[in-house]
Amino acid sequence: MDAVLDPAVLARAQGGDETAYEQLVTPHRRELQAHCYRMLGSLHDAEDALQETLLAAWKALTGFQQRSSLRTWLYRIATRVCLRLVERRPRRILTPDYCPSRQASDDLGAPVTEPIWLEPWPDDLAGDVADPETTYVEREGVELAYVAALQHLPGTQRAVLILREVLQLPAAEVASMLDSSVASVNSALQRARAAVAERVPERSQQAEREALGSERERALVTSFVAAWEQADIPALLDLLTEDARFTMPPLPAWFDGRDAVAGFMRERLFATPWRLRPLRLNGQLAFACYQGPDFRLGAVNVLSVRDGQIRAINGFVDPALYPALGLPKVFPG
Repeated sequence: MDAVLDPAVLARAQGGDETAYEQLVTPHRRELQAHCYRMLGSLHDAEDALQETLLAAWKALTGFQQRSSLRTWLYRIATRVCLRLVERRPRRILTPDYCPSRQASDDLGAPVTEPIWLEPWPDDLAGDVADPETTYVEREGVELAYVAALQHLPGTQRAVLILREVLQLPAAEVASMLDSSVASVNSALQRARAAVAERVPERSQQAEREALGSERERALVTSFVAAWEQADIPALLDLLTEDARFTMPPLPAWFDGRDAVAGFMRERLFATPWRLRPLRLNGQLAFACYQGPDFRLGAVNVLSVRDGQIRAINGFVDPALYPALGLPKVFPG
């Protein structure tokens, strides 16, 4: 949402006042970072893109003539930064796009350390967006399946879909931002919609959670935490759909189907005790998982639900991710 632009602050910023510049861009910082995350699929890459965007905007600020809102102008710069990065960096993916699933859990494979994995996004957009309906749409726009699907699009289609459907900008405005035509934007939007629809579930996680309701969602969280902490595998399996998946990048191994997930749980997962702390990532149910005996942060799990059951446990076990998520290193009790 556009913040009210104070002409005096703008004038000071254009005159080289860095404090005034920070005052201008701070209201937009978080949503710009979320935009970069949707484009790039990585919290770290999004932060790089945000910093490049803010630096470019600072250098170009004297040329800002208010023909558009400051927000639109910043999005134009951020989108172009991301499009350049899309060309230079590998596409971010989820494990099923990397290799086939496994049945045996004796070898989970060596960690794949190249920067190819989709990363989770800390879900605090509600504090930045006043309109609940906008919050709903923007949270749909950071769901794991949606962001993963975006990464399969060419950069321009990716940008058009995000700008039109997540940010809900008019086609003419998007065309201006991309130095394109309205016809080209509409054509790219149609192709992008069709491609993404093939890769995402029929119902978003926001719709699934809304259908579940707060009381049943709390019960699901409570049951999941209790079963995980007690290593109660039958209770955990009762919470999973028949076609449930379990992934754990940067390890390449992943398990497809409740029976395969059950085998992994029995043979590997509960070799040590765990403590869980519920949180929100990507607009979805998630947990910081602390591994015994000293209960240090060992995984971050993002759940996908369907009809009140867990369709996927997307585990992230790269310690390099955790500082950016602001999680305690040791279970807080």
